[in-house]
Amino acid sequence: MVGLVFLMKPRESAAFIASVSKDVKLNPVGIKRVASELVQAIVSHEFEPNNMMIHSYPLSVTEDTSSIEWMFVADALNFSFWALEENAHYSVELRGKQYTGYMALCAAMTKAQEAGIPITNPKYYANVTKETVNEIFMSSTGEPIPMLEQRWIILQECGKIINDKFEGEFCNCVRQSGNSAQKLLDLVVSNFPSFRDEGVIEGERVSFYKRAQILVADIWSVFKGKGLGSFSDIDTITMFADYRVPQALVHFGAMEYSEKLYKFLSTNHTFTNGDREEMEIRGCSIHAVELIKEELKSQSVDFNKEELPINSAMIDYFLWEYRRRFAADLAKVPYHKVRCIYY
Repeated sequence: MVGLVFLMKPRESAAFIASVSKDVKLNPVGIKRVASELVQAIVSHEFEPNNMMIHSYPLSVTEDTSSIEWMFVADALNFSFWALEENAHYSVELRGKQYTGYMALCAAMTKAQEAGIPITNPKYYANVTKETVNEIFMSSTGEPIPMLEQRWIILQECGKIINDKFEGEFCNCVRQSGNSAQKLLDLVVSNFPSFRDEGVIEGERVSFYKRAQILVADIWSVFKGKGLGSFSDIDTITMFADYRVPQALVHFGAMEYSEKLYKFLSTNHTFTNGDREEMEIRGCSIHAVELIKEELKSQSVDFNKEELPINSAMIDYFLWEYRRRFAADLAKVPYHKVRCIYY
């Protein structure tokens, strides 16, 4: 049981999972295709690296500490928005526009703030009631947000931890990182239990840290790599292993499923967090993006020096947004469904 002692970080976990994967394989041709698509998208200004996250939000996110508090709440609750029926996903209307999935969560937070509810204040959400959380995040159809109970518990837990350990502001946690992405990742994972996105495969402890890593990358992105978002080691952050980016990777042929797994996915099979198939999909997705990053480096593409550098977080944003923009085309690619708090 010696292997159970050491916990691999996401990048090492992904490389290991890809090396032992049985039902998910990576295809070098598809890897090159994603790299090529990304280069074309940046050159044509179809994808703007400097705006890769900000323009996706229903509200104006600014470079100040209030944005950090906002992003912490959003990423603490950034999980499980899918529905079994493709046209029945969680949705929220804001200013006459309908948002789905994670963007619906952001829209609900924006509506709460506009109504004077201090949803990003830890002193408030540490004691928020389940009924209030239900009202704040209610869908446009009058349905509760998926996993309401867990979201309420996480909000209260996170609020209490911030109040007890970080003097009531998550930005104090960011300051403690000393401008290190890995240090901030470690601080988040060690202090906030709901961010501990880990598993065991073939006797080895592996980690994915989807929400913790995306929180670090969101701060980096909003601050454009400066000030509180200046992380000297941002390149150590991997992609954020969810259930949507793998769809894009399969679409481009970078990732391939076995016939058995494809049938599982096509029948809306619901996996359990920690199932081997689920970990193979997530681990191989992370490793695929690492390979795409290496491919981009080998091409020596000279992008605008004012732009944020190409890294795994940016490739993830590109794939995630591509899936949203071409949702109708990618709907034919089945994705893995898991009800859990990690993604």
